[in-house]
Amino acid sequence: MAGRVEVIALGGTIASTPRPDGKGVVPGLTAEDLLAAVPAARDLAEIRARTLVNVPSVEIDLPLLMRLADLIQQLEGEGAAGFVITQGTDTIEETAYLLDLLHTGSSPVIVTGAMRNPSLPGPDGPANVYAAIACAADPACRDQGALVVFDDDIHAADWVQKRDTSSVGAFWSPAPLGWMAEGRPALRFRRPRRTPIFVPKGAEVPHVPILKPGLGEPPHLVTAAVASGAEGIVAELSGGGHASAAWADALEGAAGDIPVVFTSRTRGGRVLNRTYGQTGAEIDLIGRGLLPAGDLDALKARLLLTLLLMAGRAECFADHADLSWRTGE
Repeated sequence: MAGRVEVIALGGTIASTPRPDGKGVVPGLTAEDLLAAVPAARDLAEIRARTLVNVPSVEIDLPLLMRLADLIQQLEGEGAAGFVITQGTDTIEETAYLLDLLHTGSSPVIVTGAMRNPSLPGPDGPANVYAAIACAADPACRDQGALVVFDDDIHAADWVQKRDTSSVGAFWSPAPLGWMAEGRPALRFRRPRRTPIFVPKGAEVPHVPILKPGLGEPPHLVTAAVASGAEGIVAELSGGGHASAAWADALEGAAGDIPVVFTSRTRGGRVLNRTYGQTGAEIDLIGRGLLPAGDLDALKARLLLTLLLMAGRAECFADHADLSWRTGE
């Protein structure tokens, strides 16, 4: 049998049950309850279960995830060989990416959940939990950081996105690392690991808002963000990273005092660097001191910038924004 796998539950749809008044479902099941639905998982590894919190995923915040990352490091030091994190799907792509940035060990950290709560026909939670435990226990998934395992697909944390509100196949990445085949992970390739970010104990979480302008919208949000004490800004712009002249001026003003990153609201493809030359396009924005987000969407760029600010290393943003494979890495 494989080494010990720790299942850590945070709540979410996978743990939800109907309210007594019939008005929807709310988190209530524990990690042990989730495991009870997949008794065959006990044949994969020694499993220990704990419920860290039991909340909707929108209530997960950075202090909780820092606490979770510390717990993972502690348990790995005590002999755990893999981890499964269950939570609500709304913020899985953010949780997985943050854990990936912080994880210093070799053990797989597998994040999963469910789109159908246990009271519905055909709930997907048990299958996802089984697959996640199988990945956490498999040596093939070691040294791969945090992964999202969902609907029998295996995604890298830095690429995965939730792209549907209710489909069991809601999670997507441009090149999944692999899939589940007959109950075991089958990997196409291995992803390069990058140096984790060390955040000092007690570091305060900075205010880093995401600003997304619509067609013809004046840049009042930039002014409001700066006035509210933002320590960094992520601008989710159109196309390859393009703003109106008014937004370009406002973002340049902010970039004189705080880091300003620009991403694409398409959430697909790399932010451009050297194609368009008009005012407000990527060449102009970079010249004004803005930082291109590379391969990161706005959600992940915000988390990266936040951690780097906490670590006092905001100038290193570009070192983490290129997710492509490079010879020698």
